[in-house]
Amino acid sequence: MTRRPPRRSGLDDIPVARRTSPALTPANRWLLRLTVGTGSLLVALTLLLVWRPQPLQRLLAPPPVKGLNARTTLDGRLLGHFPYPEVAASQRVAVAPGLELHREAAEALLAMQRDAASAGVDLALLSAFRSIPVQNDLFFGVKSERNQNARERAMVSAPPGFSEHSTGYAVDLGDGRAPAANLSPAFDQTAAFAWLQDHAARYHFVLSFPRGNAQGVSYEPWHWRFEGTAAALKVFEPAQRLSR
Repeated sequence: MTRRPPRRSGLDDIPVARRTSPALTPANRWLLRLTVGTGSLLVALTLLLVWRPQPLQRLLAPPPVKGLNARTTLDGRLLGHFPYPEVAASQRVAVAPGLELHREAAEALLAMQRDAASAGVDLALLSAFRSIPVQNDLFFGVKSERNQNARERAMVSAPPGFSEHSTGYAVDLGDGRAPAANLSPAFDQTAAFAWLQDHAARYHFVLSFPRGNAQGVSYEPWHWRFEGTAAALKVFEPAQRLSR
């Protein structure tokens, strides 16, 4: 007795002629490539907008400072300077005639000045809190007087909204016994600067712009900032991260 081969279902049931895909014509191939390419481009643009919106937003947004034709870098800096908020008036206290600081920085500064005086050092406070409008006048006014371009001016002064002084945590210090060196690189040759190098960290003050700093700002031995609270550390965290 002859046995019949077992019946198979599925693809084997379909005649060969019907199983074979039709050959793509040149026009169909071109259309397929165009469809795949367009789809890939749309996916890439979607991912760019969803996952990396900042570069596109930065290019489309107006310059962050009116009258300054410059844009921020991907880490938020403008001409080397990070953006900083202006401390509220309720958080500021007077530390000298016409000069205010954030109350947390003020207490540390006054203690530092007292201890410096005990060591025979006259630690002079030259500048403290500066409002954004005052910083605007300082940046653009002096820029015009000195015929500087924006990048040259930013090497020595931050644009408005990008100054550490607006936080109320930053100070410019000088030597009361060597005023000729104030606000100049020569300050690092004074007794006041030597004392700061040895003792400022005890009061949570650090030099903002040392030589060769990662922000590309000119060396400022007189410019120090307070980092003695969690709030202050948070404000200056981007600058700290860049300098590591």
